[in-house]
Amino acid sequence: MASTAPRHAVVLAAGAGSRLRPLTDLRPKPLVEVNGTPILHNALRRLEAVGVQEVTIVIGYRKDAIQYACGKRFGKLKIDYVESSVFDRTGSAYSLWLARDALLRGDIYLLEGDVFFEEDALHCLARGTSPDAAAVAPFLATMQGSAVLLSECGFISSFRMKQSGADLPAGGPMLFKTLNLFRLSESTLETTIVPALKDIIGSGATQAYTEELLAFLIERRGLRLAAARCDHLRWWEIDTADDLRIASSLFADESITRRQAGPRND
Repeated sequence: MASTAPRHAVVLAAGAGSRLRPLTDLRPKPLVEVNGTPILHNALRRLEAVGVQEVTIVIGYRKDAIQYACGKRFGKLKIDYVESSVFDRTGSAYSLWLARDALLRGDIYLLEGDVFFEEDALHCLARGTSPDAAAVAPFLATMQGSAVLLSECGFISSFRMKQSGADLPAGGPMLFKTLNLFRLSESTLETTIVPALKDIIGSGATQAYTEELLAFLIERRGLRLAAARCDHLRWWEIDTADDLRIASSLFADESITRRQAGPRND
């Protein structure tokens, strides 16, 4: 078991979600609904359920809508916001850099604001003995995005960016998809990740993505990022209308349960 589960989380939710238009013409992608539940609300409820107390959300596109939808408190969570005024021309690593003060408060969960997932994904991250971990699952033919290779010891050995399920290598090593859910330790954040962000952003690479940062740290600076296997859990990263349909199907039973239980007052 990890010594303590994080009590703080950082959610990257600044992007415009252009591939989900017209759904994102008037609302940010994290507020797009899966069976009636906004993606971001699902994440916050899952974080609250595993004992997180404070969440920092990096906002940009239609930021006011997120602030209105989540407020300063969401259930028992205290919510802080960090604003990106250049969300339309920067990558997620830049959003992470803007949240650097939050990264230095201790162990954290780090997640992207476009992933719909069940609570057990966070439990998988918390159960591991490694201080730093990434939630992963087998890369399926219906997926696209960042893929990773695992070492025999269960650590991420390398990243493959912009992998498509349509061109998975035949007969090669098994690829895994990152869920874009991470647990990162205070020590790693302070000594490795924040200094690397300073170097990257300082060099002008403001369009870099978080996965590119982690790949660099694993391959060049010895970051040991354990793979928390979530093979049988439900989750989906929502970038397109097809992704939204898949997520809605995966979580259809939860929609029925919520209707039977009635509304929740946050």
